[in-house]
Amino acid sequence: MSKIEIRPVRSKKDLKEFIFLPEKIHSGNKNWLPPLYSDEFILFNPRKNKSFEYCDHILLLAYREGKAVGRIMGLINQRYNELKNERNARFCFLDSINDSQVSKTLLGKVEEWAAERKMEKVVGPLGFSDKDPQGIQIEGFEYPSVLAAPNNASYLPGLVEMEGYIKRVDLVDYLADVPSEIPEVYKRVLSRVEIRPDYRIVEFRKKKELKQYIIDILELMNETYSNIYGFVPLTDNEKEDLAKRYMPILDPRFIKVFFIEDTLAGFVIEMPDIAKGLMKARGRLFPFGFIHILRSVRKTTNLLMLLGAVKEEYRGKGIDAIMGAKILESATRSRMKTLDSHLILEHNTRMRAEYERIGGKVVKKYRIYQKDIPVSDK
Repeated sequence: MSKIEIRPVRSKKDLKEFIFLPEKIHSGNKNWLPPLYSDEFILFNPRKNKSFEYCDHILLLAYREGKAVGRIMGLINQRYNELKNERNARFCFLDSINDSQVSKTLLGKVEEWAAERKMEKVVGPLGFSDKDPQGIQIEGFEYPSVLAAPNNASYLPGLVEMEGYIKRVDLVDYLADVPSEIPEVYKRVLSRVEIRPDYRIVEFRKKKELKQYIIDILELMNETYSNIYGFVPLTDNEKEDLAKRYMPILDPRFIKVFFIEDTLAGFVIEMPDIAKGLMKARGRLFPFGFIHILRSVRKTTNLLMLLGAVKEEYRGKGIDAIMGAKILESATRSRMKTLDSHLILEHNTRMRAEYERIGGKVVKKYRIYQKDIPVSDK
């Protein structure tokens, strides 16, 4: 078998090869969900992605006989390591043909790179933060892929495990039917809003109504997500970038903001699943891709969870259930049929209980791996 050659991404041509390689690897898979490529060029551009300011990185492509057959990104998130007192490197955006020689060589190069920088472990897949796709899907390949979740071939977990990587943590994805009628338990919690003058839930009709709340929402996310594995608090610049990135695809009907008196106590952000439109558009907005995406927003019957949080001192007061009830009301009015939880850490019992309360079942599972590495003497 011919040798695998590893080349770092140095030019615009190399970066284009890196970004579009998964499309070639998965060309025979009708269920493969492409990314939105305009976002990918921003994500991998240090001038536009503010996360590069505190992350060391390496982008690698694997070639056999001059043909690209795999890719990987190595990251060292210095902010996260300082916050958690760790010396971990990350691998992410791994893709490969079904060939253990390719994956072994790619992972090995990242391990060498990490060891030279005195790291002790390699974990992943983990991107700049938990807002990037994280983990490798290990179960539920019969179900459709969704936006911002891992979208790998079923053989990839085996290739990673062959190189000595073991489980760090699993994440689960629930799918639930939208009930035809709001469950009685949710009706009871909704009554609290009516009898508590200090409770106020804000709902929206237009995107422009959201703008005044977005940064406050992201600040609450920073506060409440601090103990979530892989999460890195957003800088002010990153908050602005994330708001700009998601505002065009947010649907105000499925965003709820909860106040106790004048304090932002919680929020939930869900969005119509645009996966079918993104597949028809082949990840491209132009010349006609945006039409497919807009159509999918109108036609989809699946509602996808993006973000949600309750301020720590207000937990246990039913705020999450109240917002969940409001989401169910909006989903029913909009003729949604299913709710997708997106990725939930396996030990997040509170959030898992909310989906199980309405009959949700785990349909997919994802895994973040880890491996100890010897520190280089160089």
